[in-house]
Amino acid sequence: MVAQSSFLLIGVFLALAALGIPLGICMVAASLSAVLLMAPLDMALFTAAQKMLASLDSFSLLAVPFFILSGVMMNSGGIAVRLVNFAKLIAGRIPGSLTQTNIAGNMLFGCISGSAIAASTSIGGVMVPLQAKEGYDREFAAAANIASAPTGMLIPPTTAFIIYALVSGGTSVGALFLGGAVVGTLWGLALMAMVWIIAKRRGYPVSGSVTGSEALRITLEAIPSLMLIVIIIGGIVMGIFTAVEASAIAVIYTMLLAFVVHRTMPLRAFPAFLVETSVMTGTIMLLLSASAALSFAMAFTGIPAAVTSLILGVSDDPYIVLLVINLVLLIVGCFMDIGPAILIFTPILLPIATSVGMDPVHFGVMMVFNLAIGTITPPVGTGLFVGASVAKVKVDRAIRALLPFYILLFIILLIVAYVPALTLALPRYLGM
Repeated sequence: MVAQSSFLLIGVFLALAALGIPLGICMVAASLSAVLLMAPLDMALFTAAQKMLASLDSFSLLAVPFFILSGVMMNSGGIAVRLVNFAKLIAGRIPGSLTQTNIAGNMLFGCISGSAIAASTSIGGVMVPLQAKEGYDREFAAAANIASAPTGMLIPPTTAFIIYALVSGGTSVGALFLGGAVVGTLWGLALMAMVWIIAKRRGYPVSGSVTGSEALRITLEAIPSLMLIVIIIGGIVMGIFTAVEASAIAVIYTMLLAFVVHRTMPLRAFPAFLVETSVMTGTIMLLLSASAALSFAMAFTGIPAAVTSLILGVSDDPYIVLLVINLVLLIVGCFMDIGPAILIFTPILLPIATSVGMDPVHFGVMMVFNLAIGTITPPVGTGLFVGASVAKVKVDRAIRALLPFYILLFIILLIVAYVPALTLALPRYLGM
């Protein structure tokens, strides 16, 4: 019966998804189909509805719309140019300085906006044409922009960790933020090191220096935006406020920046931001509630236990198990967006990871890292296609230029997976 339920659940989900049905509906329909093999219709409908409603009855979920609203305002608030100038100030004397600036800008803007796509378009849209004008290979510039855009999915604040914390049963958001900050920074610095080597070999130019007064002006303009990261992470770590309170503070702070300090947007634009936030929040909430129905269906039919037995049947060696989990997540990330993937696969894979001694914080960071790579890999990676479009290069040429970056990211992924101290040292040191 478990095998039949599994095939039916997966088959219905894939069939509906192939028809273009929204993923939330796909998950609910697949869940009901699987449960109906083992329970009457009225019981299946009542229990699924109960699970869906109960999954949304969480105070922690308030952080999602607040962080989304903050990111939406950041994306439209003229922050990108100030961060590009600051990134250029940091990386301006490094070989391949314009590409280095692109990577640093993506790290800064991505974590503030919470969107890899926003970083790729806002920062890459400015930097890739500049690199091409200065003699950089356009495919190389596109590849660096695409490869660095997902760093903002790891460096907080990011809704991916909030969703994982809820699905995983209450993992500390603060610990996830700190672990993600370390790993996301490592991602960006590793890319900058590779660009350094490539730029040296190809003889790419280095940007000129700026005067002390100009450097001071650029820094002062960037500090208000950068302070958002400091306020959120510092406040959570020091216990001044919770993740939910931090999200509300992020909204207030972003409004002050956009409407008062920088004055880059009229106040009449705020209702449009609320509408955009509502649409994005509604999508996430539908997926979250649908994933609760899916989790119930899988638990009711014994699918997680079967998957656990299957993976542990391959080997009970923790290193082999981690390798299998990473391969599964990499494949999933190539076909599915990060939000639905976290909602669907956390209940399946987290118990397997903890059974071999993996910390939930470590697993959460590793999972997001895997799925972030998936956003820039074919065949479905949205970051890949958006980045190629922004750079005005063909996708196949962008993929060819991305190959050394892919290899580097896979190496870092193995380090993240097999060196837990890299992720856990800072949260543990700070008592989280």
